[in-house]
Amino acid sequence: MLHRTALEALTRRPVPFLASGWPWRCVAYLLASLVPGAAAGLVATVGLGIAQVEPAFGILAGLVALALSVPLIARFERFRLRLVDLVPVPGPPDRRRREAGLAIVTVLAMWWIDLIILAFTIGGPVVLILTPVLQPVAWPAGVFGSIVGVLLLPVAAYTITAWGGARGAMVRALLAPAGSELSEVLRSRARLVDAFEMERRRIERDLHDGAQQRLVALAMTLGLARLDLPDDSQTGRLIGLAHEEAKQALAELRELIRGVHSQVLTDRGLSAAVCDVAGRSPVPVDVDLDLPLRLPPPVEVTAYYVVSEALANVTKHSRATRAAVTGRVERGILVVEIGDDGIGGADQGKGTGLTGLADRLSVVGGRLSLSSPAGGPTLVRVEIPCS
Repeated sequence: MLHRTALEALTRRPVPFLASGWPWRCVAYLLASLVPGAAAGLVATVGLGIAQVEPAFGILAGLVALALSVPLIARFERFRLRLVDLVPVPGPPDRRRREAGLAIVTVLAMWWIDLIILAFTIGGPVVLILTPVLQPVAWPAGVFGSIVGVLLLPVAAYTITAWGGARGAMVRALLAPAGSELSEVLRSRARLVDAFEMERRRIERDLHDGAQQRLVALAMTLGLARLDLPDDSQTGRLIGLAHEEAKQALAELRELIRGVHSQVLTDRGLSAAVCDVAGRSPVPVDVDLDLPLRLPPPVEVTAYYVVSEALANVTKHSRATRAAVTGRVERGILVVEIGDDGIGGADQGKGTGLTGLADRLSVVGGRLSLSSPAGGPTLVRVEIPCS
């Protein structure tokens, strides 16, 4: 299993953990606090040196030195975070303000805490190991001290890794709170959905302009050939059969193209597209839509596929005799409801496609609610912001 942070590495079994590089990475991470420590010493030196001449100017000079060191320390903190956290840190909109806060906290407090923990955690076992050399005593006591020091080294490895991982988590929280990472994930999902939709349109265009046109030409050619042959001839019957197969293949291809991407949706909008899919449903569907002529493309596409999937579920699972689709825009929110008089019992967790619809709706800030008691009826309600 690949561990991406020092805290995750702590969950490994003792021997694999101690044999890994994580304790050493954390030692290097904490030892690097000498750099902000040097910066803090420089700030203090400048301030105290000038304060001896003019106290007010000394304070001002110290603050200026701190301000000048902030960008470098912030960049250094972001760079060394990779020692204990391999996950890339996103850049939130207020990145500079957050980095400045991290740099100030590091200069004023964090660096000396790191070095104290490192000194006590490693210094204690090292001093015990070197007891016979540093303090010559009777050999049993010296050897016992050395043994205790060696036994404390694994404890030191855990302690250093725990503090290094916790410090890395604090730095990540200061640089990029959980909300910003979630926003980046949502933006990434939105980009993937857009790219997927563009690819669907390209496939639909290729099928429409390529394979469909060839099948139309083939069906026409076979139809013309059939006219020139007697109906009772063997060749005429074969040509007729081929003509029917070509027409069936053309019908299936057109249905496939509509499933890949609705040209009606692109040309005439959501209302026409919903009426089209409802008209092709084996279950009679009542449509009541009061929508603007056009809505934002992501809203139209998402709503269309929600309706398509919901009506497909009605056909496959509900045993309904009738369904209904209603749609309104209420205070800037598109509200679509799909209901049926079937047996009910629909569940988002049972693989009926509703979970995928909910995920797709979340990309555009929408939400899906389901009411489907046993015995019916079923009602799927979708709300999508139009802004």
